[in-house]
Amino acid sequence: MAISDWHENDRPREKLLKFGEASLSDAELLAIFLRTGIKGRSAVELAQDLLNQFGSLHQLLNANEADFCQAKGLGQAKYAGLRAVLEMAKRHFESGLSSSDAFTNPSTCANYLHLHIGNTNRETFAVLLLNQKHQLIDLVSLFTGTLNQASVHPREVVKVVLEKDAAAVILAHNHPSGDPTPSQSDVNITRKIKAALTLIDVRVLDHIIIGNGGRFESLQQRGEV
Repeated sequence: MAISDWHENDRPREKLLKFGEASLSDAELLAIFLRTGIKGRSAVELAQDLLNQFGSLHQLLNANEADFCQAKGLGQAKYAGLRAVLEMAKRHFESGLSSSDAFTNPSTCANYLHLHIGNTNRETFAVLLLNQKHQLIDLVSLFTGTLNQASVHPREVVKVVLEKDAAAVILAHNHPSGDPTPSQSDVNITRKIKAALTLIDVRVLDHIIIGNGGRFESLQQRGEV
């Protein structure tokens, strides 16, 4: 049955307009983006097929161009459209970060970081560089790959802090597995960098670990910073 034959309250677009976007499932949201299905599959059915194929909406959004375009019903046009939507979401969120205390709230930081390093399949270590009012100066990605105390060099963090004249930092990295639970290595790296930055009077406010599905862990909230 075509979506046009469904009850009005079950059609994704009409459902969104009537009840809001939060009322839609991942498949329904993706169906609106896809706009059309393929022969024998409605847009919602195709969307569910894609979620099953990639494992989750998170994994679909993280897919590289080659893997994305090989999936049935997708292609370069859809890939370009998706990247544009993600970039608009990122810029929309960034445009609202103007208050001096925007980066003192772990949830606000995590939302920002989800847009920047959450949609990657490789572990990425980044530093939020802040001024004296804790306003954002810049976000710099320093390391990519499996993180450990050997790969994360405090001197590189110190170098970028001095270059940007930052007064405080928030450390961050993602867990591609989706589970943001910090490891002992994460705690050790945090302490090592904090000790190095203390020598130049720069505070480490937090170390935020990004998982999927909006999940994150704040080492500051856990008492590890």
